[in-house]
Amino acid sequence: MDFTPSEEQAAAQGLAARIFGDLSTHERMVAAGTGTDAGLWKELCTAGLPGAVEDIGLLGLVLLLEEQGRTTAQVPLAVTCVYGLLAVAEHGTAEQRERLLPGLRDGTAVATGAFPARGGVKAVGGALYGVVPWVPWLRDATHVLVADAERELWIVEAAAPGVTVVPVETTAPWSAGRLVLDGVRGESLGTGPGACAAVLAASRTAFAGLQAGVCAGSLARVVQHTTTREQFGRPLSTNQGVLLRAADAHMDTEAIRVTAYEAAWRRDQQLEYEAQALTAAWWGSEAGRRVVHVGQHLHGGTGADLDHPVHRHFLWGRQLDAYLGCGAELLEELGVLIGSDRTEGTS
Repeated sequence: MDFTPSEEQAAAQGLAARIFGDLSTHERMVAAGTGTDAGLWKELCTAGLPGAVEDIGLLGLVLLLEEQGRTTAQVPLAVTCVYGLLAVAEHGTAEQRERLLPGLRDGTAVATGAFPARGGVKAVGGALYGVVPWVPWLRDATHVLVADAERELWIVEAAAPGVTVVPVETTAPWSAGRLVLDGVRGESLGTGPGACAAVLAASRTAFAGLQAGVCAGSLARVVQHTTTREQFGRPLSTNQGVLLRAADAHMDTEAIRVTAYEAAWRRDQQLEYEAQALTAAWWGSEAGRRVVHVGQHLHGGTGADLDHPVHRHFLWGRQLDAYLGCGAELLEELGVLIGSDRTEGTS
């Protein structure tokens, strides 16, 4: 395995880092509230970063999402790429790719995914019925990728008759909404549950990469705070307890990053990666929760300030902890997958 970014991937990551660093400021995010920063999203699309994902692959997307996570930038990059660009490019027909991909590349269309944990949507003759309690960035979406109870994928236009979007506020400000489907006509994407499993694995990998960035951003704030804040005449960073907790958080962050890289690299190499995606998601859930708690704790009383930038990392980390399965659920699913592989190998 070689996770060294290609020239194209490194260039895209560098451009993303510059745009997020310049525009995703604390002041802009406060002004955006729980909505998307439309100006930042336009800048990313003008730079061609969403469209570049088709060329730089899932590993390239993970690198972009790391940069987003460092600043907790409020844009629908992850959902548009995994539930839109990559899903349609990999599983769509030639007609679907020609019709849907241009808008997703230039940002005039925004995709998201409704993946009920335990089959909240039913398809009856191509019509979809059911409720998904919350869908990230649904309020921004023009298209929603819906997984039904039989693990079939459907593309639904957010403005279509039979679709109701109810705004929902979640822990992180992701412009989320409750999706209500009442007989809406869906457009099939891919065939069979294999397409659903592939999209779910890609999304778990992508959001693990986003979590790695959130944790890295939280730790960067810890370093800045503990090296400049003094207690009893010396910086907080010289206390052994602070050093040990920060070191553990660093190792947790690296574990999230390297497992996300492995899963993404295997996908781009057209290798099996469902188990690796579950592993990355587990680290993102379990370790990610630990890291953002450490980040807030090591800020001391400052960490209790809800308006402090480190609290935003805490909120994102907790939201990502539960998205697409919490640690225990992911571990159970991974165990079933490993057990089934062993059974097939001995039969």
